[in-house]
Amino acid sequence: MDAKTMSSCDEKIVRVVGVTVLAWTLTPSFLCFITTGPLLVAGGSQGLIALKMPPSPFKPALLFLLLLSATASSAASDDLTAELQHLQLQSPTGLIRLTDDLLGRILALPRPRPFSLIVFFDAAHLHDKHELQLPTLKSEFSIVASSFIQNNKDTLDVAKLFFFDIEFKESQRSFSLFEVNSLPHVRFISPHVENLKDSDSMTQSGLSGLAESMSEFIESKAKISVGPIHRPPLLSGKQIAFILVVLMIWAPFALKKIISGKTLLHDYKFWLFGAIFVYFFSVSGTMHNIIRQMPFFIPDRSDPTKLMFFYQGSGMQLGAEGFAVGFLYTIVGLLLGFITHGLVQVRDLRVQRVLMISALIIGFWAVRKVVYLDNWKTGYGIHAYWPSSWH
Repeated sequence: MDAKTMSSCDEKIVRVVGVTVLAWTLTPSFLCFITTGPLLVAGGSQGLIALKMPPSPFKPALLFLLLLSATASSAASDDLTAELQHLQLQSPTGLIRLTDDLLGRILALPRPRPFSLIVFFDAAHLHDKHELQLPTLKSEFSIVASSFIQNNKDTLDVAKLFFFDIEFKESQRSFSLFEVNSLPHVRFISPHVENLKDSDSMTQSGLSGLAESMSEFIESKAKISVGPIHRPPLLSGKQIAFILVVLMIWAPFALKKIISGKTLLHDYKFWLFGAIFVYFFSVSGTMHNIIRQMPFFIPDRSDPTKLMFFYQGSGMQLGAEGFAVGFLYTIVGLLLGFITHGLVQVRDLRVQRVLMISALIIGFWAVRKVVYLDNWKTGYGIHAYWPSSWH
């Protein structure tokens, strides 16, 4: 008797004495193997034994069983793919909710799986943490999903990539399989991945760039084109129709005011304050705060009863920080405008000099505060260098 001992397994291809054997579990304690050669392979919990046997008279039946097993495996993959396509079409956002049970069924498919997965990890109880921006990022992720479906609905690629979201409280076991310890987090699982820990994570730069950078990450990993991003319109059709009706009613009255020159647009004060507002809007980072939906302040982590208006570190900027720096820049801008347009109208030379020196002192103080805040936040210092001839 010629025998070899090998470790037990749930399902794998084993080569014994140059013959390929297919294995599967019949009972928890016994494994039976079918072979295409004159070998019988059997084993239990202690290992596998390959025994030389005479040629089997049931070879055609055994080959039929092998073919039937492969067909059943392919049918299971097709059924799950069709189910995922149905769930994807039923979802208004294009995202499929990934549960522990669904993830187990996906991992049970033979590799390589017929599709890839891209998963957004979510936690509803952390949505109030504005610094994480989970609702915003999830919305951007769903925009990528819906755009992919819309762009590829008539191609085979629509069944090769599925977008999922997974909620922490609903699927803690799946979170542990991925070993996700922080949010926001996005993972790409290729068809060949066996251990979920080996899946590809999206970098923070990919998350910060919203839908466009997410699309680039997916295309680089899945080798599938997502296509152009389709964002939902800001106004619905009914809202646009209502606005048009209001404009049509208001247009004759507005035209009469414009012809008579009695509109707000004819008042220089409107343009003056408008210019100051635009300047403050630009230097205070207000557009950044609107796009990122940054809070004006956050609770102090060390003492929740206190509020934090300035966040030390370049990773995040609160609304109060932008307003403070914007206010200082606006002071300098107003002083410059006063000196170039108002101070030249003063006839008294002494008053002119006093106002000039005062403006320089206030401007120097404002710029110094900006430099101090930048140094405190980023850790980078700004140093003045005097000309060598001054020493």
